[in-house]
Amino acid sequence: MEYNTTRGPMAIAEYGRNIQKMIEYITTIEDHEKRTKAAKFIVNVMAQMHPQVKESGDYKHKLWDHLYLISDFKLDVDSPYPPPPPQVLSSKPESISCHDTEIEYRHYGKNITLMIEKAAIYEEGPEKDALAKAIANHMKKSYLNWNRDSVTDELIEEQLGVLSKGALKLKQDMKLATTSDILARNKKRRPFRPKENNSQNYRGRRKQQ
Repeated sequence: MEYNTTRGPMAIAEYGRNIQKMIEYITTIEDHEKRTKAAKFIVNVMAQMHPQVKESGDYKHKLWDHLYLISDFKLDVDSPYPPPPPQVLSSKPESISCHDTEIEYRHYGKNITLMIEKAAIYEEGPEKDALAKAIANHMKKSYLNWNRDSVTDELIEEQLGVLSKGALKLKQDMKLATTSDILARNKKRRPFRPKENNSQNYRGRRKQQ
């Protein structure tokens, strides 16, 4: 009897040991035409084992690539697609570029910084003043999400000036939303979830009636 502990590792485990054995066998077939025919048959079996792979447009190409990978690139057949290079197993994926710029106040997030950058280039006037107030109110809301203690308008105005490098300022007569109003609105937005014990008590009362 053959045990898994004595078997070699599987190249792609999702196809199972039998598919790997079939592919290893067809690499020993000397007749090129028969070997190609057997490879096409195995690709069809692989597709039936994982029908969800058909959702991708290049699924046939992917299956043939897997066939070559499982054969350790030893398979010589007439494939509709060129075999992948063996280096594909050791190659690293391309790095994804990301914004690595430092955020002055992380509790505001990157979006606030982007909003401030856009608003800072507006010409001086009522529109820029309205944007500054809207951004300041959003900053105050974000601050209270991070820290439930009261925050002063003076602190928000100071940090708005830092983030905008002095380009955005609040008018002297501008008043931001109060802390109590912001917390009350946040509380109203929370979805209502009935307590489990209340529902159980209700069912109990129904049974007693």
